[in-house]
Amino acid sequence: MIQREFTVPAKRRGFHLITREILAQLPDIGSLNPGVLHLFIKHTSASLCLNENADPTVRDDMEQFFTDLVPEGGQTFTHDTEGDDDMPAHIKASVLGSSISIPITEGRLNLGTWQGIYLCEHRNRGGSRTLVGTLWGEERQ
Repeated sequence: MIQREFTVPAKRRGFHLITREILAQLPDIGSLNPGVLHLFIKHTSASLCLNENADPTVRDDMEQFFTDLVPEGGQTFTHDTEGDDDMPAHIKASVLGSSISIPITEGRLNLGTWQGIYLCEHRNRGGSRTLVGTLWGEERQ
């Protein structure tokens, strides 16, 4: 079992494909077969998910959907210490979740053809994000 904590640089609000960044931080994936990557984000206003990795308009549409679902301003949230995007960001992160697990086969993430790992940034100025990647499995022969 291997565990690494690392930081992903700050990204603008939206849905960002970070599969390559994850692979760069966790080169030990290549030594496993079979195995599992469990990825966890240590924040309450950003989330992780799997989705389309080819067409960037999917990421734009995801952002628009969640903005429409939980709009900023207008609500009477009591938790607004850090601005109008504060509580909506927490709700979006709760809906999407803080972790994902992906199987590893022959030293590679066993993702579908069009799947990629998204960092979902729900704050207007969220800053860098800390992730924990935990790998477990058998060493490749």
